[in-house]
Amino acid sequence: MTWLITGGAGYIGAHVAKAMTGAGERVVVLDDFSTGVGERLPAAVTLVHGSASDRKVLDRVLTEHAVTGVVHLAAKKQVGESVEDPLLYYRENVSGLTVLLEAVVAAGVRRFLFSSSAAVYGVPDVDLITEETPCAPINPYGETKLAGEWLVRATGRAHGISTACLRYFNVAGAADPALADTGVFNVVPMFFDRLTRGEAPRIFGDGYPTPDGTCVRDYIHVADLAEAHLVVAGHLDKVPDGGDLTVNIGRGEGVSVRALAELVGEVTGLRTAPVVEPARPGDAARAVASAGRMAEELGWTARHGMREMVESAWAGWCLHHPEARTAP
Repeated sequence: MTWLITGGAGYIGAHVAKAMTGAGERVVVLDDFSTGVGERLPAAVTLVHGSASDRKVLDRVLTEHAVTGVVHLAAKKQVGESVEDPLLYYRENVSGLTVLLEAVVAAGVRRFLFSSSAAVYGVPDVDLITEETPCAPINPYGETKLAGEWLVRATGRAHGISTACLRYFNVAGAADPALADTGVFNVVPMFFDRLTRGEAPRIFGDGYPTPDGTCVRDYIHVADLAEAHLVVAGHLDKVPDGGDLTVNIGRGEGVSVRALAELVGEVTGLRTAPVVEPARPGDAARAVASAGRMAEELGWTARHGMREMVESAWAGWCLHHPEARTAP
């Protein structure tokens, strides 16, 4: 098959491209480089500079490269920004997806994997979040991901496209230091950034009903996430046209923010006690995936633990921030 990966030069996208090319798949990446880095990609990848919501570009790429499946990763992904500018998020994440699906239908593509998020669940009061847990997003980012799922499934049913919606939990780590997350938007690089600058890592709230009072989250190594895409892609080849799959991608293990901060201190050698800031509105006390569906229906489970995530992420951080090795 030939897979088009939108946003494939990003942190997650580059890992998916690496996994797919490593498995012998032909891969075309479409990226506007707003956050992507072309140098992350394997030499075997065909790279196209352009927007995933540009119909002319999409028609050309899907036809010229005889694309048979799409992995859609391109999206706006920052919760705070989505609250400040919901119109941008609905335009990019929903309207842009509409344009992409129209091009997919016109080109006769029959496989579509959608990058969704645990944000679709909102703040459920459950021990483990299953795929049947009611979705009640609390911010525009989560709303656009849920609307995207609805649109993907409906289009698949109407046009005979087999679809999958992958609900990612918190992604961390790197398969290779060169592929590491270079942004400072997720908790692990946020801790690294503060420590590298000689500042204490921040914890938002310590009065939650959890063992140590801080939020508990589920983390997935980005290499495991990329492998999960391969497994789901293979599954779609076995289901009838128009079939759909919705799965959580997590480990089913909760880690508190304070425990994560302690682990980061161990790995980096920069042991600075965290400072506690006021809790952020809308943060769930606990958000941990049930990973049972991926294990039972597709025979897949994550292989990497929390320490591997932090160690590999730190190696990548030091590669891109050499000053980190001499941090106070």
